[in-house]
Amino acid sequence: MALKPEPTAPFHSVQYALRVLEAVARHTGGVTDVQIARETGLPAVHLALMLLMLRREGYVLQVSDGAYAIGDSLVLLGSGVDRQLALQNKLQETLDRLRDSVGAAVYISRYVDGEVRITQFADSPRTPKVHEWVDFRSAAHASAVGKCLLTQLDQNGRRDHLSRHKIARLTSKTIVNERILFSKLDSQPATVPMLDLQEYAVGTVCAAVPITAGSSVGCLALSLPVEHAHRLRAAAEVLNRKAAPLLLSLAL
Repeated sequence: MALKPEPTAPFHSVQYALRVLEAVARHTGGVTDVQIARETGLPAVHLALMLLMLRREGYVLQVSDGAYAIGDSLVLLGSGVDRQLALQNKLQETLDRLRDSVGAAVYISRYVDGEVRITQFADSPRTPKVHEWVDFRSAAHASAVGKCLLTQLDQNGRRDHLSRHKIARLTSKTIVNERILFSKLDSQPATVPMLDLQEYAVGTVCAAVPITAGSSVGCLALSLPVEHAHRLRAAAEVLNRKAAPLLLSLAL
């Protein structure tokens, strides 16, 4: 499976976060933000926001003298046998917070062995998940999740997927022409959320942003009932801004 190179805003945030974590890890007795800034070259304002996010996610902690040290989350994610369970729990905590923040059901999806898979989600009675009336694996051309994953594949990867999952009209808004679909995928800016405006299901709107880590293709998505469509773009922007902690968990 060939991937398209596409640096995203969350990706760049993660690169900075990894540099900060490396700096903190080098100082087992703790390190001040002044020293971190010196070692990473990050401006003070950006570093302060980064440290705030890393503290919130449990990757660093602030010790009594104001210095920063490695936090429990980073220790758990680096602990071999327990890493997969720790990662799953960490992602679920982040998804739960994100669900409450955007007021929508949220999902992590991965492209695994040529298939679209929803690997984790967070919903609630007030933010119900989308009804999977057509298998998501067969609806990549219509769903925000599927289209976001397809944007991360090259032309051959997309054609291979659609040769196994034929394009079908799911609603009156579904794109059923492969050339038009590929054109829309190619023109999609990497930093702009992919939208699904009732293309997969009547009554539901969705948005998705890429969370590619290494050779892994993935995305973070949300869904809303169509009566809340006026909130979609604002919620999608929040989703985009908050993708970094999830991508960081996957990158560690």
